[in-house]
Amino acid sequence: MTQAVKDHAGLYKLAGPWTTIYVDGSAGADDSFASDDTLPLTVADAMERNGAPKEDIKAAMAALSKSARGLPDPVARFVLVRDGEAVVDDFLPGSLVTGSPVIAVGPIPDLSPLARHCPGGFAYVVAEVGRDGGEVYLRRADREWGAPDRGEPVAAVEGDTEHMRKVHAGGWAHGRYHHHAEKVWKSNAAEVAAEIDRAASASRAKLVVLSGDIRARQLVADQVSEETRGLLGVVDSHTRTGGSDADTFTLQVDRLVTRVMADHQHHLLERLAEHEGQGSGISAAGLDAVVTALQQAQVETLLLESTAWGDRTLLALDAPPWIATDEEATAGAGTLGSVPALAAILRAAALTDAETVLYPPGALNSRPIAALLRWPTGPAVPAAT
Repeated sequence: MTQAVKDHAGLYKLAGPWTTIYVDGSAGADDSFASDDTLPLTVADAMERNGAPKEDIKAAMAALSKSARGLPDPVARFVLVRDGEAVVDDFLPGSLVTGSPVIAVGPIPDLSPLARHCPGGFAYVVAEVGRDGGEVYLRRADREWGAPDRGEPVAAVEGDTEHMRKVHAGGWAHGRYHHHAEKVWKSNAAEVAAEIDRAASASRAKLVVLSGDIRARQLVADQVSEETRGLLGVVDSHTRTGGSDADTFTLQVDRLVTRVMADHQHHLLERLAEHEGQGSGISAAGLDAVVTALQQAQVETLLLESTAWGDRTLLALDAPPWIATDEEATAGAGTLGSVPALAAILRAAALTDAETVLYPPGALNSRPIAALLRWPTGPAVPAAT
């Protein structure tokens, strides 16, 4: 699933009603949905018209009274309210991706606006290294406002600095000092490499960004694990020294993140085409086929166009198989209600631990949904004669 959905997947099993709010929260905007003064009242009116409980309306107004002042415009707000509490209250950088605000009351939380706003969200590691050690940070693509600029600190290595610098002196000790300095650098790099490996493995990172002193980068890259080495992206910036260009560093990292996201999407499309061409039964395409696979917890990776659903709805269920196209396919589970198709699909994917990857319109060859499966679908049963 997308990281944005994964972070809140536990909410899917909590009983509603839920109110989903996705609005422009830019502090300086004049639009009625974006003004600090009018936003809470406007949302409250819409919630009341949609049948939200009074305690949820009160909780939403309290949450939305917090201003986005201090954050660069544009800013979106995503709020989930249940049982008189704003369970999720996020400021998101950028304009609304839905085109218009979403204020909906239903039996499940609708995470589709959040998933569309933050379609990537994978974990990646940033290591800023020097010959004396380094710092390791964990980041997530599409991070929200308020996250630390460098990410979550994972480790700081303060290596040995004794005889760390090579000397430029002659005599019999010259080679010995050089050899000792190289050993110290390599030992320090080994400690940093071990921390990077731990962080990358624990977070299932899809990218490891290495920056800092050029010799230290080389030594660390040589000593990380083979698995980590396949994730490495190098930024040619000595970020641990004063005067480094933070904007240039950020731009280079963003380019690496974008490349990884695009490569991952392309790789999945190639796998889908390969399985379809082979007729291996390890893929499904089209809504009915994918919903059937989701009902069996068979979906490994869901490939989904997020803008092709219109007013289409599906049934959300209170137990496995979690989703159904109609009452006859509920397999005995209770029906929570009819909900927007995209919301129901994301929920079923999250509750069956499937990865979800969002694509722009047309990327799936006019099919809004496809899936790579955990095990093959059996052959079709011949019709009785």
